[in-house]
Amino acid sequence: MKKILIFSTAYLPLIGGAEVAIKELTDRLADFDFDLITARLKPGLPKLEKIGRINVYRLGFGVPILDKLFLPFSGAVLTLRLNRENCYEYFWCMMATFAAGAAYLANIIRFWRPTPIILTLQEGDSEEHFKKRWFGMINLSWRLALKKTKILTVISAYLAERARKFGYKGEIQIIPNGVDLNKFKVESSKLKVKELKNKLGISENEKVIITVSRLVEKNGVGDLIESMGYLSADVKLIIIGGGELEADLKSKIADLKLSDRVIMLGSINNQALPQYLAAADIFVRPSLSEGQGISFLEAMAAGVPIIATPVGGIVDFLRDGETGWFCGVKDPHSIAEKIKYVFDERNKDKVREVVNKAKEMVEKTYDWDLIAEKMKTVFK
Repeated sequence: MKKILIFSTAYLPLIGGAEVAIKELTDRLADFDFDLITARLKPGLPKLEKIGRINVYRLGFGVPILDKLFLPFSGAVLTLRLNRENCYEYFWCMMATFAAGAAYLANIIRFWRPTPIILTLQEGDSEEHFKKRWFGMINLSWRLALKKTKILTVISAYLAERARKFGYKGEIQIIPNGVDLNKFKVESSKLKVKELKNKLGISENEKVIITVSRLVEKNGVGDLIESMGYLSADVKLIIIGGGELEADLKSKIADLKLSDRVIMLGSINNQALPQYLAAADIFVRPSLSEGQGISFLEAMAAGVPIIATPVGGIVDFLRDGETGWFCGVKDPHSIAEKIKYVFDERNKDKVREVVNKAKEMVEKTYDWDLIAEKMKTVFK
């Protein structure tokens, strides 16, 4: 059986699109054995454990910034040892980040017999982030990584174009992130909706907006909060996710006197997410940039109407007025106007048509079983 070593700066129980993708794909790729090198990031996480079909090796002290900085070097040392023991068919790098640096560095050390690298790009950060973050090192790391990549996969046409801009000349395969369709069946979640709304203090006649997002600048959560000022008092907003802007967003909510209408839940167990989507009337994330946006697809699978911005990989699956609606970037008033359109009873037939079309598209194109078959072809 072929063995593959995965590199991901974060991994479960820490949740993000990349982490979910690794778990969903490896669970379905029974023809391969997987090990994974990641940063520890939290003190309580074990240094070695098996999650699903992956042996997970965590390196570091549980201090995020230190663990990330040391990961390319400590990871390269571990990579050389594991490769001697297992003779990996491929190194699979999930994004051109700190963990990927370990794979490329190990190949530099073992230059006479490097292991082919598969690089999957998932990054949804803005151009400005690439240029300025870490003193421009992200730009440089992409260029260096792409030069030494054997096979490149990306989750959107937007990222394929970005890779070309960074000088990649080889074949690019677009393999998007997917959705576990069984998990997001609305019928199985609606049973607990009333109980959940009571718990959150939401009455039956109130409308519910939901967003699932890391609380970082690129996801535009602040703009969504501001849009609440243009909406009636019977509309409530649920924000799921944590991040560096959490304190700032709580202050914004207080300053705008929206504390009784905006509910910040922080990070939740991914298994509970379908219940919250089933309780929502609309999903909104006014991103400033986006690699793809798995949360949009999950909401579509759950039958929730979508409002998003026409940026990055979102345009691969969202057609305005067909599978969702576009609002303006950094435009709270535009966000509110689209929300009002979806809530307007006069538009309910059109909204139902869009929701059904979006759900059908996800089932035909973004089922994890279909995505796993594409990845299986890459590995073989």
